[in-house]
Amino acid sequence: MTVERIDASVAGRWKLGDTFVNRMGFGSMRLTVRADRERAVRVLRRAVELGVDHIDTAAFYFSPGGILDGEPGPVRYATALIREALTPYPEGLMIVTKVGPDPLAEGGWGEAITAEQLRRQVEENLRRLGVEALDLVNLRIVRDRERFAERFGALAEMRAEGLIRHLGISNVGVEQLGEAQRIAPVTCVQNAFATDLRRHEDLLRECGARGIAFVPFFAIAGPKREDGPKRESGVTAGDDGPEWRIARERGVTGHQVRLAWTLHQGEHVLAIPGTGDVAHLEENVAAGAIRLTAEELAEIDQR
Repeated sequence: MTVERIDASVAGRWKLGDTFVNRMGFGSMRLTVRADRERAVRVLRRAVELGVDHIDTAAFYFSPGGILDGEPGPVRYATALIREALTPYPEGLMIVTKVGPDPLAEGGWGEAITAEQLRRQVEENLRRLGVEALDLVNLRIVRDRERFAERFGALAEMRAEGLIRHLGISNVGVEQLGEAQRIAPVTCVQNAFATDLRRHEDLLRECGARGIAFVPFFAIAGPKREDGPKRESGVTAGDDGPEWRIARERGVTGHQVRLAWTLHQGEHVLAIPGTGDVAHLEENVAAGAIRLTAEELAEIDQR
C-alpha cells in the first residue's frame, strides 16, 4: 500500500482552545541543528503548504548550545526561524510554545521557577515570534514538581493580562492535570508517548475523558528521545518491531506506522513529528492517511 495524498487534513481535526487544527502538526526542535537557515525556512513553508496549522516550538530550541547538538555557527532559534519563514502568519495557524527549561549562563540547564523567570521566557517567545500574544503556552516541568501550582498560576496571571491566549502543561501526571485545572483551563497536555514508550497511557485516556488534547512528543524516537532514529531507506537500523513488519507489507515506512498508531489512540491525540528535511516532513504528513486495522493495532499493542 502506498500513501498518495499528502495533506495534514486527512489526519482529522481537533479544537485547541478556540481554534480547530489538523491533528498532524509539526515540531520545530530539529530545525536549528543545521546551519543552513534557508533549509529550515523551506521546511516550515512546505509544512504550511501541506496543511499543517499547528506548530510546536520553544525559546529553548536553539543550536549550537541547545538541547540538541548542532552544526557550528551563529546561534539559531526555532522561534526566530518560524518568524522569518511564516510572517505574516497565516490565519488559523496555532504556534504552541513552552516555558520551563532554562539555559544557564555558565552552561547546562536550570528550570524557570519564579514568576519573574517565567515572564522572561514568555517575553522572549513573544519577541522572537514577533507577536503580541502567544497562542498557547505549555508549562514544561523538568525536575521540581513541588511548586507546580505557583508556576502555573503565574502563567494564568499572564493569560489574564493578555500575553497568552491558552495554557497547557507538559511532562506531568494526572495529579498535576487536576491541580492545573483548578487554577485555569488546560487546553493540552504534552508528554512523551510512543509505541514503545507508554508510561503515560493513563494520562492520555484521562485527557480524552476531559476533552483535552494530548500531544505526544518522541512519537517517532520513542525511548531514544532527542537522539532520534536514523532514517535509512525508511527503516530504523536495528529495529525489527511489529510496526516495521507492517510497514514492509504496506509499502510505507516504520516511522509512518508509528505516527499512524499515535493518531489511532484517540481523536484528541495530536502528532508533532519534527524534522529539518522536506522529504521527511512530507513522509510524516502523509502518515495521517494511514488507517491501521484492528489486527495491526493489536499486534503493535502487544509489542
